[in-house]
Amino acid sequence: MKHWRAYLELTKPRVVALLVFTALIGALLAVPGVPPWRPLLAGLAGIWLAAASAAALNHLIDQRIDRLMARTARRPLPSGALRPAQVLAFALLLGAASMLVLVLWVNALTAALTFASLIGYAGLYTAFLKRATPQNIVIGGIAGAAPPVLGWTAVTGQLHAYALLLCLIVFLWTPPHFWSLAIFRRHDYARAGVPMLPVTHGLAVTRWHVLAYTVLLTLATLLPYLTGMCGLFYLGGALVLDAGFVYYALRLLQPPDELWAMRTFNYSILYLAALFGFLLADHWLLLAAGSALPPGR
Repeated sequence: MKHWRAYLELTKPRVVALLVFTALIGALLAVPGVPPWRPLLAGLAGIWLAAASAAALNHLIDQRIDRLMARTARRPLPSGALRPAQVLAFALLLGAASMLVLVLWVNALTAALTFASLIGYAGLYTAFLKRATPQNIVIGGIAGAAPPVLGWTAVTGQLHAYALLLCLIVFLWTPPHFWSLAIFRRHDYARAGVPMLPVTHGLAVTRWHVLAYTVLLTLATLLPYLTGMCGLFYLGGALVLDAGFVYYALRLLQPPDELWAMRTFNYSILYLAALFGFLLADHWLLLAAGSALPPGR
């Protein structure tokens, strides 16, 4: 395909990979042993297609902003590598393929929740909230926190409180993750007229918000152990990761240099991947010990 690199960039592969990873962990935690392979693979494919579609729509809606920001000025639309009509067609094709896969080979619940997440991210967050309120990432974060739930429902066909707990963890992770980046890129956002928290309320307020949400996230990560979802192996790993995140957030209050915000942002990515890794490892350890039962039984 001509311009295939530009089309690939539209899908934000690194971001989408992290989302699909959390969906995979959600699916693997949903059942004892290995989930049925067909809904697992089809579910992950459908979730990936929907996330890629939302990412492409984000490029389309944000093309004016992207032209004004150094971080995004080389994206396919601002650089002229692709035209808006091409991006729209690509996004709609991915979205339609996602719904087709999920309806035909997974289940209607997962298709409906995935569609709601796509609309929530591309329509509610990108098209409206991003320009309307400095709390945009908090409200819009619900859509980005959905993948673990989608993975869970893909292999079980039903919602469960544990799946919603995974969603809560990602939801509370999103503000300190994104606001750390926003601190570092605040001049870009100001130039583009985007009311991100560092632009509207300043660095001190944003740094305290990062710390507050990091503390809330730490408390939320204790819930899988306290509710019996996970065991001591997960708890130990989570406490170490939480201690690291709190350290970065505390140091961010009086950072040693301008790059500390980016270090916090980068740690947050490692944090989420490792936390979900501990969830899965603990799940399998409990299964090996014969002490894990199907959720809700």
